[in-house]
Amino acid sequence: MTTYEELFENNRRWVASMMAKDKHFFERLSGQQSPEFLYIGCSDSRIPANEIMGLEPGEVFVHRNIANVVASVDLNAMSVVNYAVAQLHVKHIIVCGHYNCGGVKAAMQPKDMGILNPWLRNIRDVYRLHQAELDGIQDEHKRYDRLAELNVQEQCINVIKMAVVQKSYMKNRYPVVHGWVFDLETGHIKDLAIDFDAVLKNIQKIYDLTGEE
Repeated sequence: MTTYEELFENNRRWVASMMAKDKHFFERLSGQQSPEFLYIGCSDSRIPANEIMGLEPGEVFVHRNIANVVASVDLNAMSVVNYAVAQLHVKHIIVCGHYNCGGVKAAMQPKDMGILNPWLRNIRDVYRLHQAELDGIQDEHKRYDRLAELNVQEQCINVIKMAVVQKSYMKNRYPVVHGWVFDLETGHIKDLAIDFDAVLKNIQKIYDLTGEE
């Protein structure tokens, strides 16, 4: 188990290793950030966002919370997406869940979870929307994993509903929204192949916030 004091020594070693590879690394890192990607993921400690994609610091803008939820009443998530799109001009928004997600499992338990109830209701709403499919899966673990996938899909839709995303895409043809699931047992990413254009077209009758005809 790493102690608190060891974190500083780890930091010094990391700085030395980065400088050995590129003596101008921190000079560049301290400049203006211009990431191509916004990553919205779960807070789970086992999933380092930039590392699973093979990216360096500065190459991905990151937002994380329990079970990678994008809720319209969450000022934190809304602010992150707005900043990433309007100021950083990211080209891709990735919502990444993972199998064996504790938040997803908790949402499928019919019990009072205290302060977590309002948050888990976002995932329980996904369960309600897809109840017939999920209840038809006999294996409990496979049911959890399928809800993790469906939750990612619904959170992608929530991102696409946002005015800043719609307006930027209409003007610039970016960002494009993607849905991923990370497999903790293999380390591989599964692309759920979200059809961004089709989803945008389908929801715009109700959620069109571009002001365009």
